[in-house]
Amino acid sequence: MATTSSMFMYSLTIQPPTAITQAIIGQFSGVKEQQIVIASGSKLSIHEPDSHQGKIRTLYSQDVFGIIRSLAAFRLAGSSKVLVSLDYIIIGSDSGRIAIVEYVPSQNRFNRIHLETFGKSGIRRVVPGQYLAVDPKGRACLIASVEKNKLLTKKLKSFLFITSLISV
Repeated sequence: MATTSSMFMYSLTIQPPTAITQAIIGQFSGVKEQQIVIASGSKLSIHEPDSHQGKIRTLYSQDVFGIIRSLAAFRLAGSSKVLVSLDYIIIGSDSGRIAIVEYVPSQNRFNRIHLETFGKSGIRRVVPGQYLAVDPKGRACLIASVEKNKLLTKKLKSFLFITSLISV
């Protein structure tokens, strides 16, 4: 008779990271106010300024399974969401991937739009992801490593996915 295992894995961060490694600003919730997205090691959070109290209020915070190496904001050129100005977030992590995410204020969460693998996991000097640059018009982004590899990702007009990885 076959028995099933009752073992489950659970991941818990006992002490959350406190040092801010990256910070970007943009209109992530679709309103005409700017929000601040902060990366602290393995934690991604979005904040907005509260002018009445003179403080910064946390809208949402999420732990990720990895270390956030780079962070950039961009607005997609020629998209169908022209009436609503919405910025997207590109996240480079130690897993050898970049992710394009958006903040959904109605559900109060981050929604992954696209995930692209381009290298091995771990923070290595030759795996791209340490440096991330975005074209201000939202046409392309450049991912580079400390040594050797540079990748240019070209986005087609009004499509939110990576069409090609070009080695530079």
